Amino acid sequence: MDIITHTSPWSRRLRAALDAPASWSFLDAPAGPLHDAVTALPLGPYRDVLHGVWLGHPLHPALVQVPMGCWLSAGLLDATGQRRASGALVAAGLVAVGPAALAGWVDWAKLDPPRRRTGLVHAVANTTGVVLYTGSLLARGRGHRMRGRLLGWAGLTAVSAGAALGGHLSYRLAAGPNRAAAVPRLAPADWVGLGPVADFANGVPTRRTAGGLGVVVVRSADGFAVLAERCAHLSGPLAEGAVVDGCLRCPWHGSEFRLRDGEVVHGPATAPQPVFETRVIAGHLEVRFPGAG
Repeated sequence: MDIITHTSPWSRRLRAALDAPASWSFLDAPAGPLHDAVTALPLGPYRDVLHGVWLGHPLHPALVQVPMGCWLSAGLLDATGQRRASGALVAAGLVAVGPAALAGWVDWAKLDPPRRRTGLVHAVANTTGVVLYTGSLLARGRGHRMRGRLLGWAGLTAVSAGAALGGHLSYRLAAGPNRAAAVPRLAPADWVGLGPVADFANGVPTRRTAGGLGVVVVRSADGFAVLAERCAHLSGPLAEGAVVDGCLRCPWHGSEFRLRDGEVVHGPATAPQPVFETRVIAGHLEVRFPGAG
């Protein structure tokens, strides 16, 4: 069954097609105004809700299960002739797609240009599907059942293509995973020295290496906070960030992590930043990671 192996021509062409949008620089022109429009939305604290900070991982993939499930079920019912139930599912999917799309756009606005391009093509495919499903619902309401079924199947094709790009964006291009997940396996289990305490200025993030792993040190009146240096969102350099109200703000996308425990205060990051244990021995700062290895 060579068709299902990653070395087959079919597989290589498919992966090349999914990889391609990341290099389409012409998408940067429409992406710029869209980014500004999404960033300017007056969402307040709901922006973090849409990111999924409260959930611990991005909310968008969870929300899209509702419209996708409705539309897939509608397609199957259309194929078996159960038109009334399929029409209701098409309508339910259209109602559910709004929150899912908004969460997706909020996440999209915090991506770098290559991932943003793929995300834009993903959104175009899904928007095409929404338009087709809207036409399908209207056709069904006017008694044009066959047209409604055909438009529904076309919509399912479009959103399926969008789902493939969304999965590629999440897993191949790593737009959503916790970038700090490997820290407990890479961090030192034993105490490691980071240098004399006199080397660390108050309130200034300072990069050091602990057992080969980058960490950021923040000294305050309460002592030392040491966190993994690469942001859990998209690996931004936290040592180049700023200390704000007891939090460390990522310089790339503005995620804020509480210094005392690494918890996310503001997204787009959804996973907490790993925090190291600290101690001072003979004027030198030492750290270790609990349960490392």
